[in-house]
Amino acid sequence: MTNSIPNDRDYLLKRGGGALAQKMGFEVIEFSDDRAVATMPVEGNTQPDLLLHGGAYVVLGETLGSMAANLWAGAGKLAVGIDINATHTRSATSGVVTGVCTPIHLGRSLTVHEIAVTDEQGRRCSTIRMTNLIKDLPAG
Repeated sequence: MTNSIPNDRDYLLKRGGGALAQKMGFEVIEFSDDRAVATMPVEGNTQPDLLLHGGAYVVLGETLGSMAANLWAGAGKLAVGIDINATHTRSATSGVVTGVCTPIHLGRSLTVHEIAVTDEQGRRCSTIRMTNLIKDLPAG
């Protein structure tokens, strides 16, 4: 039994962002080495005050950053998050937000991505930076 995961665009889009992203209603709109874009509804992802939960912004950012880093890593490699930070500058209260993930650094062992999350009016609500470590898949 081998533990190889084909890290191509079609595989990653089919696999999606995982169960949490699915529960939160993510929809991938665009996906390439240069740019990954997904939307998330505000409804169902709010804190008690009906503002989009800050953690929801981070989940959107981490999902996009991880998917993008794994696409860059290629076959036989796995990108794992080692650092993430977020600055929330506006609160979304309805509609959908859009996360746009772009690379800051694409190396052999590290990637850094910035994810800008905006509301339906194009106003930035959160800026997330994620660093991923690229490592070999374990033999098995």
